Amino acid sequence: MEPPGTDAADELLRTYTESGGINYLDAAAMLPSRPAIESACVDLMSLMFPGFHGEALFDSSDLPDVTRSRIKSLHTRMKPEIAKSFASLPRDEADQKAEEILTWFMAQLGPLRKVLWTDVDAAYEGDPAAASYEEVIVSYPGVEAIAIQRMAHLLYEKEVPLIPRLMTEWAHTSTGIDIHPGARIGSHFFIDHGTGVVIGETCEIGSHVKLYHGVTLGARSFQRDEQGHIRKGGKRHPNVEDYVTIYPNSTVLGGSTVVGARSTIGGNVFLTQSVPPDSLVYYEAEHMRVVPKHSHAQAARDFLSE
Repeated sequence: MEPPGTDAADELLRTYTESGGINYLDAAAMLPSRPAIESACVDLMSLMFPGFHGEALFDSSDLPDVTRSRIKSLHTRMKPEIAKSFASLPRDEADQKAEEILTWFMAQLGPLRKVLWTDVDAAYEGDPAAASYEEVIVSYPGVEAIAIQRMAHLLYEKEVPLIPRLMTEWAHTSTGIDIHPGARIGSHFFIDHGTGVVIGETCEIGSHVKLYHGVTLGARSFQRDEQGHIRKGGKRHPNVEDYVTIYPNSTVLGGSTVVGARSTIGGNVFLTQSVPPDSLVYYEAEHMRVVPKHSHAQAARDFLSE
């Protein structure tokens, strides 16, 4: 009698030779490690917000040594992962490229942290429920999602494969906010509540923009080639200019769609065309009545008594 599972194993093994792209057997060791990148995201948040994420500091005088230690540790752990993402290059060349990118990336963290402070400030000033900056940093999902996306965007700009998406997907899993690392986002960006927000790869968002939960900045349609395959690349997602507010569950689609500066998009709007600056876009309520509860109840009783 064959051991349990033998037939199932044989069937799976046959698919490994037939299914092509879903196998990565010959070079499995060359894929970046998802757990390693997720761990790096945690450490990066500790660098951006010391004392709020990661191990607590016993004394502020420890900060210089702890910061240098974290940067060195991150560099050591991220270098092989970035090198793996350049698997098409010779090993020595991939290692050298990873070293150059990481050195540059670490140097950008200081300036990037100044931009993150504008996001924290936008959240505090934009939400009357925010009691303190500390509350915003430790508990607002939008801050975490934006911080990781801004760091991932740096690597995206350097054309690092895979890793930027692994970073933003870690934030997506943690926060419910899905921001592609390719999106270009200005300062003072605030996502209130945040659950269900989707921001596409080619979005360009200005400064002082505020989004509520359920907002989608997405693609309207996809061009296809002669074989019917979706064409990759191209401008597919909208631009949102400075000082725009988009309320819950609204959808803005299309690479040629521009939401003009200082505009407000009301809740549940479906927008596929550009709107000029200083616009208010909303749906008027139809077929809705508001009546006093006691009058409605009395009318129902009168109807039933007839």
